[in-house]
Amino acid sequence: MSKKPAQRRKKPRNRPNQQPGAGTPAARGTGAAAPRRATGPAPRPGSALANTTTGRTPEQAQGNGNLILWAGFGAVVLLFWYYHLLVLNQMTDLSGGLAMPDQLIGGYDAGHIDALRQAMDDDARGQLRYVHKTAGTLFPLFTALLSMLVIGLHVRHRPARWALWALPLAFAITDLWDNALIDGLLAAPADAPAVALASGLTVASWILLFATAAVVIVVAVAAFVRTFRQKWGEAGLS
Repeated sequence: MSKKPAQRRKKPRNRPNQQPGAGTPAARGTGAAAPRRATGPAPRPGSALANTTTGRTPEQAQGNGNLILWAGFGAVVLLFWYYHLLVLNQMTDLSGGLAMPDQLIGGYDAGHIDALRQAMDDDARGQLRYVHKTAGTLFPLFTALLSMLVIGLHVRHRPARWALWALPLAFAITDLWDNALIDGLLAAPADAPAVALASGLTVASWILLFATAAVVIVVAVAAFVRTFRQKWGEAGLS
C-alpha cells in the first residue's frame, strides 16, 4: 500500500550553523582533531607547485658543472686523436707520404701545395674535404665550447672572462677558415698570396690551440686551489 502524504516522513529543513557545543562532534571528546588547512600563499593559476625538496645547493650545481666538463674534455681529446693523429696521418697513404697542411705547425709553401695537389687524385681530395666537414668542424667547435664553459664557471670577473673567451673563439674561426682555404688550394692551382694566407692561418690556429689549452689548465688549477683553500678554512685547519 502506498503511504498517504500525511504519513510520509518530512525532510528536515536546513538549520542554521551551530556553534560548537555539546551536540557537535568537536565537543564530544572523541579525540579526533580537525584536519588543518595548508597555510601559505596559493599558487598562481596555471603555474606548477614548487617542489622545495629538489632545490639544488651551490655545491650540487658545481658538481653537475664538473661532470659536464669531464664529459666535454673526454669528447675533445677523442676528437683530437681521431682528427689529427688518426685520420690525417692515414691521409698520407693517399698523398704519396706527403703530410696534410693541417699537420704542419710551422707552415708550408707553394711547392708543398703543388706537390700535394699532383699526388692526390679527385677521390683523395674529396675524402679530405669530407674529413674537414666532419671531424675538422667538430673538433674546433667542441674545443671552443668546452674552453668557454671552463672560463665561464671559474672566472668571476666579467672583463677577464670576455678577454679569455676571445682565445677559443678566435681558434674556432681560424681553424674553420683554414680548412676551407686548404680545400680550395688543393682543388685548383693557387697563387703565392693565397698559399701564404692559408699557411699563416694554419700556424695561427696551432698557436691559438696551445694558448687555449694553457688558459684552460691555468683556470682549472686556480679554481682547484681556491676550492681547496676554502674547504681547508671551513674545516678550521688554517
